Amino acid sequence: MPASGFRDVVETKLTGSFLVASAVVPRILAAGGGRIVTISMNQQTMVRRGFVPYGPAGAAVEALAMVMAADLAGSSVAASILLPGGATATGMLPDDVPDDLRESLLPASVMGPPIVCLCSDQAAGVHGERIVASEFESWLAAR
Repeated sequence: MPASGFRDVVETKLTGSFLVASAVVPRILAAGGGRIVTISMNQQTMVRRGFVPYGPAGAAVEALAMVMAADLAGSSVAASILLPGGATATGMLPDDVPDDLRESLLPASVMGPPIVCLCSDQAAGVHGERIVASEFESWLAAR
């Protein structure tokens, strides 16, 4: 991986997340409050062999989200993290991925119900939490 490629991924994932948050949070505060949900990845992906720079950049995005949640604690903006809970069928797999692996992937739709909930009034009081979409029903029931 050339340094320029590493920088490009970090710039897209980490700096992009920072720029979006820095543009959106003041507007949400000015509007009286709301919710921010940062999309993350499994911790195994963050440290998986061969996943430089994607994994470390994702870990940095999650760290940013945790710092943002800490900074927003006590404000009218709730911040949380949502991850799929496993490898997900995003449509971006190389053609040579074996069929048995493709069949084991979570559907991308696994993120739908949790993100809708986390952006609704149903998520009142949810702040600074890391929520796993594939375990969402049990997380919700435990609330």
